[in-house]
Amino acid sequence: MKPVDKALWFIESHFHDAISLDDVARNGGVSRFHLSRAFSAATDHSVIGYLRGRRLTEAAKALADGAPDILALAIEAGYGSHEAFTRAFRDHFGLTPEEVRARRSLEDLKCVEPIRMDTIKTIKLSEPRFADTPPRLFAGLNGKFSTGNVAGIPALWQRFNAYWGAIPHSVPGAGYGICHTHDDAGNFDYLAGVEVSDFDELPPELHRLRIPAQRYAVFAHDGHVSDIRSVCHTIWNEWLPTSGLKAADTPMQERYHARFDPQSGMGGFEIWLPVQE
Repeated sequence: MKPVDKALWFIESHFHDAISLDDVARNGGVSRFHLSRAFSAATDHSVIGYLRGRRLTEAAKALADGAPDILALAIEAGYGSHEAFTRAFRDHFGLTPEEVRARRSLEDLKCVEPIRMDTIKTIKLSEPRFADTPPRLFAGLNGKFSTGNVAGIPALWQRFNAYWGAIPHSVPGAGYGICHTHDDAGNFDYLAGVEVSDFDELPPELHRLRIPAQRYAVFAHDGHVSDIRSVCHTIWNEWLPTSGLKAADTPMQERYHARFDPQSGMGGFEIWLPVQE
């Protein structure tokens, strides 16, 4: 079984227990870093977000059926008090537990149902090449996103296009999309930018990012940019577990060559996966 298959089975079998990201990763036989990236690439959820959503969804179903004891449901869902459960429930569904119980319906609620792995698309990958890079500097526009909410990334690129070709000390030939500063809840920063040789003279609104020396497995894909999720899912869940390598805790990069057409989304791209023995 692939790491995400194992993770989904473990969560579905144990979400009423006090399990953590470390427990899920250990069951999958990979690091928490690997599992976090693989899971989000495959499902558009963070591990913790999916676990929380499943617990709250099962609680909502019980409430819609008229469950009388909200505190018992709160404890079963992993919350130590009625207040903490109500706050999390309202943040997720926009209604309180009492309101869901009173209306006896799940209609319009953002329920998180079990994910079937056979519905997640993989893609045929070309064999990667390997590249060793020195420490590098990047500059661009930075945005904050979450695993389930990446719709704003194309708009970030549109804003960055106004800077294209005018950034001091930029290294010509490619643009980079870099996911960095992840947390366990599935939040991350995304930089749309270019490599630079120096941070001097950069406009103050541009974010600066240093990436250490690193070895990468580089996957080239000639299809449309909308394939990027399937490419990343296949890398994390099929290629990496059988490669004999581990993912390094360094930002993965999307690299867009000069031939990439931002209007059509065609021209291909590369995924640079940081690896270690």
